[in-house]
Amino acid sequence: MSRMTVESRQIEPAPELATRTGAGLRVLLVDDSRLQRRLLSMALRKRNFEVIEAESAEEGFAIFQAQEIDIVISDWVMPGMSGPDFCKVLRTHSEDRYIYIILLTAKTASSEITEGFDAGADDFLSKPVNALELAARMGAGQRILHFERELKRANGLLSDTLGELRTLYHALDSDLAEARKLQQSLVREKYGRFGSTEIAIFLESSGHVGGDLVGFFPISETEVCAYAIDVSGHGVSSALMTARLAGVFSGQSPGKNVAIRLNDAGEVEGRDPADIAFDLNKLLLEEMETEHYFTLFLCILNLDTGLLRYVQAGHPHAVLMKPDDSWQHLGSGGFPIGMLDFAEYQSEATVISKGDRVLLSSDGMTECTNLAGDMLDEDGLAEMAISLEPSAPETYLHDLYATLESFAGRTQFDDDVSAVLLSYEAG
Repeated sequence: MSRMTVESRQIEPAPELATRTGAGLRVLLVDDSRLQRRLLSMALRKRNFEVIEAESAEEGFAIFQAQEIDIVISDWVMPGMSGPDFCKVLRTHSEDRYIYIILLTAKTASSEITEGFDAGADDFLSKPVNALELAARMGAGQRILHFERELKRANGLLSDTLGELRTLYHALDSDLAEARKLQQSLVREKYGRFGSTEIAIFLESSGHVGGDLVGFFPISETEVCAYAIDVSGHGVSSALMTARLAGVFSGQSPGKNVAIRLNDAGEVEGRDPADIAFDLNKLLLEEMETEHYFTLFLCILNLDTGLLRYVQAGHPHAVLMKPDDSWQHLGSGGFPIGMLDFAEYQSEATVISKGDRVLLSSDGMTECTNLAGDMLDEDGLAEMAISLEPSAPETYLHDLYATLESFAGRTQFDDDVSAVLLSYEAG
């Protein structure tokens, strides 16, 4: 992995920054989502930033003209003026002093990132925003503004500093490409056969590293477990969380795998799915000390009887597909893992029959939009899934992804896409 060293500089705050309290910066937060503004405002004020909110770019520009603003955080997609267009307006009207601009976006394609830079953005934050990443971006913005207002007196060194930071960005980009290869190695087996039952998984990250994790493992000769996880965020910290979660499912014995236990007869069996979710929630809140949370759909299948026990924790519903092309959703919702210490989880069960298939998917599929902005949603995914020929599980999942690309009208997605297909042929 590439490494680059940057010369350390000891720089005192410029006079206009030093006159403020706390972090010394005033932030203009522009987003049409009241909830998004509230979450970001709380995180910023905890770090002593002065925050002014606006629900549109037009309102934000009026505030910008009336007050001295240091940093602008703006959503990319808003009614009226878009984030990139707002950047252009700000740059046109801020020639006397530099404003650091961060765009909130789910876009990851190189052409779209280039569009943001061309419009005048300095940095980007992926949605949903991770508090640690927000702090890092704000710290970078703070340093840039300190550099700019000091180096402005030296006439011209600002461009050199920005060029240096962009070089670092490209170096980090190279490192993240390597990190993606390592994350993909977490998914060791993409296909498994257990008697006459087959399971296949599919995972495609939207960026270099992602927050989705899918997998399966045998519990005993009569039981097998499959799961789908979606960790909040898409960056390095999300990827590290998936690695940690892969570990809790990696063992093949009680005590090493959170899904396995010994019954009263001393036999290995799958635990109650709700108990698994409860323990994962406790683990995340009490031991991992992270601001991440994740959604989960986990199921345990009895290979002999077809009894499918499962739990849903904020994840999209599973789809049970029948040989007669009918389908139904499985799951009744539930809280994501790691959000509430008093969250309760409910185990559910159904009996599946020969020829039935069960599809677990991430919201990268259900929340996928086409070029007209229409969302596929959970019913749309179920209809798409049932319309495909019931081919071998691995082939089927690749066909499903190709159909999703056709629906979206593009080959790159705003979110990670993952799926598990369980094909039951016993009974």
